[in-house]
Amino acid sequence: MQTDGQPLPGVSYVMPVLNEVTEVRAAVASLLEQDYAGPFEVILALGPSIDGTNELVAEMSAADPRVRAVENVVGSTPAGLNVAIRASVHPVVIRVDAHSVLPADYTRTAVRVLLESGADNVGGIMHAEGRTPFERAVALAYGSRVGLGGTPHHVGGKAGPAETAYLGVFRRERLFAVGLFDEGIKRGQDWELNRRLRQTGGTVWFTPELVVTYRPRPSLRRLGRQFVATGLWRGELARRFPANNGLRYFVPPAMVAAMGLGVLAGIVGIVGAVLGSPVAWAMLGFVVPAVYLVFVVLGAVLVARRSGPSTMLWLIVVLPCIHVGWGIGFIIGFLTRTSELTTHTGR
Repeated sequence: MQTDGQPLPGVSYVMPVLNEVTEVRAAVASLLEQDYAGPFEVILALGPSIDGTNELVAEMSAADPRVRAVENVVGSTPAGLNVAIRASVHPVVIRVDAHSVLPADYTRTAVRVLLESGADNVGGIMHAEGRTPFERAVALAYGSRVGLGGTPHHVGGKAGPAETAYLGVFRRERLFAVGLFDEGIKRGQDWELNRRLRQTGGTVWFTPELVVTYRPRPSLRRLGRQFVATGLWRGELARRFPANNGLRYFVPPAMVAAMGLGVLAGIVGIVGAVLGSPVAWAMLGFVVPAVYLVFVVLGAVLVARRSGPSTMLWLIVVLPCIHVGWGIGFIIGFLTRTSELTTHTGR
């Protein structure tokens, strides 16, 4: 894919869509407004939505022939990505999420970096941006070290080889060479695909030049479900590929386990104190959740001090939702075959 004296390579945007009627129009509009001079197509893999998403996509497709829809019968993210990739025709495949809005120069920059780096996959920063106090709190959690741990695709960093990448700008032939996305993995499929790319001699490249706006989940219930499901599959991946998981993945489950044991010890200590038992000292177990609570409050104050009191208060709620949901999910996924938990489809 050289551009010296040659036309720019064609680009295929692939997007799995399921029940995203409030977000998909903006996501697609950001693709049609790219300032990339090469040919492109937009392929939406439509799952069995029940909120009018598919009808809206049909309208957009009728209005612009560059937007195509293909059926994703399974409905999961990896199945939708694979259906769309197989239907694509261009040598560069750009993964897009229905919650993401690409800046106008995203494709132009991404293709340039892909060619210059020689990488198989290029990704950048997921810049979460909220519209309500709750969503702004979630966005702050995403972009801070007290929230998701400070990985480069959340907080930025230097350009270079990376373990994984947000979304992804791929060489199409390499996707087929490694077998596309594993449809048995409903979340974390990006990390697992990038693992295969790296193991077969390829490079995954991070660049801070790419910044994508991401719309957080709009409610605490949906956020909780998202992170429990994410934790479930991360636990599954940690069990399948133990040598490929960094220590940071084990921090939330370790924290959840420590708090659970601390609360249990504290209860034993209270009972012991009432009964006059020498185990009353076990009440010190309550120190563990107390320390975590102090961490959450101080973290929320430091991160949201310029965002207003309502956002700060929401952040105090959002941080435990993310940490505990992810940690509990991880423990269950690590100890149980996540593929058998059919209620957690990854969406």
